[in-house]
Amino acid sequence: MKVNVADRLAALRTRMQETGIDLVALGPGAHVHWVAGFHPHPDERPCLLLIGPQREAFLMPSLNAEGARVDTDIAFYPWSDDTGPTAALAAALDAVGASDAGVVSLDETMRADFALLLLGALPKARHGFAGETVGALRMKKSEAEYRELKMNARLDDVAMQTAYAAIRPGISERDIAATVRAQFAADGARPMFTIIGSGPNGAFPHHSVSDRVLQRGDAVVIDIGGSRGDFPSDMTRMAVVGEAPEGYAEVHAVVEAAVRAALAAARPGVRAKTVDAAARTVITDAGYGAYFVHRTGHGLGLEIHEPPYITSTSETVLEAGMVFSIEPGIYLPGRFGIRLEDIVFLREDGPEILSDLPRDVRVCG
Repeated sequence: MKVNVADRLAALRTRMQETGIDLVALGPGAHVHWVAGFHPHPDERPCLLLIGPQREAFLMPSLNAEGARVDTDIAFYPWSDDTGPTAALAAALDAVGASDAGVVSLDETMRADFALLLLGALPKARHGFAGETVGALRMKKSEAEYRELKMNARLDDVAMQTAYAAIRPGISERDIAATVRAQFAADGARPMFTIIGSGPNGAFPHHSVSDRVLQRGDAVVIDIGGSRGDFPSDMTRMAVVGEAPEGYAEVHAVVEAAVRAALAAARPGVRAKTVDAAARTVITDAGYGAYFVHRTGHGLGLEIHEPPYITSTSETVLEAGMVFSIEPGIYLPGRFGIRLEDIVFLREDGPEILSDLPRDVRVCG
C-alpha cells in the first residue's frame, strides 16, 4: 500500500510536540515502514531513521544506500565499513536539528548496539520508546488500511475452509498446515503462521504443528494467518474429527459467550482491561478461570502482534480505528483446547468483525 510520507511525518511531528520529544530514532522494521513506506535492509551495520522537529535523515550504510534510494528520497548520511558510523551519525543529528536533543523516542525493537551508539552521541538526553510516538499513531488504522485488512481476512476465510476440507482421521497436523500454506500461496499471500493443535496438543496455546496423526474424536485448534501486501490476517476456529470429545460442547459454549461479552464491551472510550475483564469473567464464572492462561487480545497491523494489547492490566483507552483480536480460550491439559479468535476494526458504534466465517465448531472427516 502506498504511504504518504509527508502526511505520516506531519502526524508524527504533531505527536512529538504533544509529548515533548526532540528526536525520534527508528531502526529497520515496522516503525520505519509505517513512516517511510519500506523496510531498510536489516543487518549488523547501524541504520537509523532520525526525525527531528523539522527535518529527517537516514544514517545509512553505504553498502545498502543504492538499493534503499529507490524506495525513499529522505536524505542519506552514508558511512562505510572502513570509516565507521560515528562521524556520519553526528552529521545526521546536526542536519535534523537534534545534536543537543533533550528527549529521544527510541524504537523499542531496534538492535541494542544501534541504541547505544545513538545514546552515546547524545550523552545528556533522556529517552523513552517509540510506542509513545510512532506506535501511538500506528494503533489507529485508516480506511485504506482497513480495506487491506479486510481483503486479507477474506483470504484467511478461504484458507480456513481449506483446512476444514483436509481434516480427517489419519492426516497429520503438518500435512494440514501444508495445505493451508499452499492455499495462501495460491491466493498470492505469504503464509505467516499456522497452528494446528489436535487432541491434547490443542491444550498448548502456542503449539505450532507436529507429526501427530488426527484421530476420530479429536478437537482441533486452527490458528492461521497470511499476508498479501503490508497487513496480515489472524483467525482461530475449531474443528472436530467425526465427533466431539466428551465435554466439548459445554466448553465451546463458554468460550463463545466470552467472545460475545468482549465484543459487547469493546467501545471507543473503554479501557482495554475492561474488554479483557468481560471475557475473563464469563470463563471464571463458568469454573474455567484457571484454564484461560493468556490475554484476551492483541493489536494487528504491520505486525501480527502490536498495540493495543487487550490485557487485564492495560490502561489503553480504545479509539475508533484501532484493530485488535478478541481471542479467549480454555485449555484442558491432556484433553483439548478451545480458542475462538476474530480480528475487529473498532468503529464509533462498536467492533466490526473482519472475518465472514462463523465461529461454530466444524465437524470434519
